[in-house]
Amino acid sequence: MKRLAVFASGNGSNFEAIAKYKNEVYEVKLLICDQKDAYAFRRAERLNIPFYVVNFKDYKDKASYETEILKYLKEYEIDFIALAGYMRLIGDVLLSEYDNKIVNIHPSLLPAFPGLHAIEQAINYGVKVTGVTIHYIDEAMDRGKIIAQKSLSINNEMSIDDVEKKIHKIEHLLYKKVLEEILRGDNKDEKSID
Repeated sequence: MKRLAVFASGNGSNFEAIAKYKNEVYEVKLLICDQKDAYAFRRAERLNIPFYVVNFKDYKDKASYETEILKYLKEYEIDFIALAGYMRLIGDVLLSEYDNKIVNIHPSLLPAFPGLHAIEQAINYGVKVTGVTIHYIDEAMDRGKIIAQKSLSINNEMSIDDVEKKIHKIEHLLYKKVLEEILRGDNKDEKSID
C-alpha cells in the first residue's frame, strides 16, 4: 500500500475526504501544514494521523523550509504527496525528491483562473461552466500536466457560496478516486471525469 502525505493550509476538508476513503491502494500517513491555526489539525487528531506545522517564516529560505519538510516525509516513508488547499508553491527540494509524485487540486478548469480566488475569478468573468482540475505539480503555479477535470455549470443566480459548496462536493468525490487511479497506475493520460 502506498504511503501518502497531504499538505494543507486551512480547513482540511479535502484532506479528511482523502484520509477517510477506503481503498486498497493508498493510506494517508502524514499531514503537513504551514499554518499553526489550521483546522486541518483537528481533523488529523480525530483520524489519528500524525501532523506537523512547518512555518515558512521560521526558515531563511524555501530550500531550508522544504528540507525540514523532507525530514518528515523520509521519517514516515512517504511515497506520494497530495496538495489539498496548500497555499505555497513547491520548490526544487521537494520537486527533485518527488518528481511526478506531487499532485494538486484546483477549483477551476485549468488553464483558466489559476492562483488564488479561482471561484470568484470565474464568477466575476461571467463563465457559464467552471469546475475542478487535478494536476501534477511543477515549478510553475497551476501549470502542471492535467490528470483529470470535472465541470460544473453555473448561472447568474448562484452566489459565490453556492458555487463553492458545489465545487467542494466535486473535489471531495473526485480527488480520492483520482489518487487511487494514479497510485494503482490506471491514470496515464489527461481525461475528464463526468
